[in-house]
Amino acid sequence: MRARLRGAGVILAGLCLIAGPVACGEAGGVHEPGRPSGGPVRIGVLLPDNTSRFYKFDRPLIEKEIHRLCRECTVETVSAQHDVATQQQQMDAMITKRVEVLVLDAVDSKSLRSSVDDAHKAGIPVVAYDRLVEGPVSAYVSFDGAKVGKLQGEALLKALGSKAHNGQIVMMNGASTDPNSAWFKRGALAALQGKVKIGKAYDTAGWRPENANLNMSAAISALGADTIIGVYSANDGLAAGIISALRAAKIDPLPPVTGQDAELAAIQRIVKGDQLMTVYKPFTPEADTAAAMAVALGRGKSLGTITTHKVNSPTTQGIPAVLLTPIPVTVHHIKDTVVRDGMYTIEQICTPKFAAACLKAGLTR
Repeated sequence: MRARLRGAGVILAGLCLIAGPVACGEAGGVHEPGRPSGGPVRIGVLLPDNTSRFYKFDRPLIEKEIHRLCRECTVETVSAQHDVATQQQQMDAMITKRVEVLVLDAVDSKSLRSSVDDAHKAGIPVVAYDRLVEGPVSAYVSFDGAKVGKLQGEALLKALGSKAHNGQIVMMNGASTDPNSAWFKRGALAALQGKVKIGKAYDTAGWRPENANLNMSAAISALGADTIIGVYSANDGLAAGIISALRAAKIDPLPPVTGQDAELAAIQRIVKGDQLMTVYKPFTPEADTAAAMAVALGRGKSLGTITTHKVNSPTTQGIPAVLLTPIPVTVHHIKDTVVRDGMYTIEQICTPKFAAACLKAGLTR
């Protein structure tokens, strides 16, 4: 069971979590009437898939906080199984049911625009969760993507040291259709450009590990195994595919590989020494903020006490937003981050397969 990182009041005040300001303007869809203050609110939560992250962490946290803030509220959560058409159908169904608010983590930010438009026309505000979908969304909560990429790039450069001048890296970015992917890439390039040669760069379709594996295999064939000194991987899933390709090519020792999301398998790879680092995005403040936004909008209240910044999408200016601060995790920070916050226990991380590595890393005695 995860420990709560902070109380909702601290989260909404934004202490120590909020990133720098983003462009301002007027956002669409913020003043939908919703239910009268204090009345029951029906909230739909649409997640892109049922990976361990979304269904083990985000879903229960969002639902728990909504019910804490609004005991009489009802929540329906669905997974799109990473399929755009499925998520569009789920949006249509919830609009037909006349839910008061939708919390949407879009499979594809562009493809869901028409569904967001339909919700807006029906007077249903949409809270964009983790990924900024196009269309007239009423609010947005996520982590500062440029900071994520910068942390990854800086960690990779630090690990390379003087080798950065004598080889080349591979950049494995996420799906080209995901605005978060471009955000991460921008931050990473700010840290890496001019300091290390980027031999190959890929946008990985669907964020799928198997596609990252194919891309990495192609990079090894094109560049030569001996010239690759590191890999920028946008998240942990891609890192798994990358490391598998490096091992298949019998590259030893493995070059440093970055990651993101603090997946359990990634934490174990970091303990073992196969992965350099990951970026931990504490799910509790993100989920709690989304819940607070949804309840406020459902009751027809202003988001003024919740949001602290405004962001722009390709279609909508000045969207009220909360941008949270990500945390880098290497083998030296596991106890002070994911273990301290109750995301994983030492027992979950240090299974018999990783017992020796955990002992060496100081996680066990």
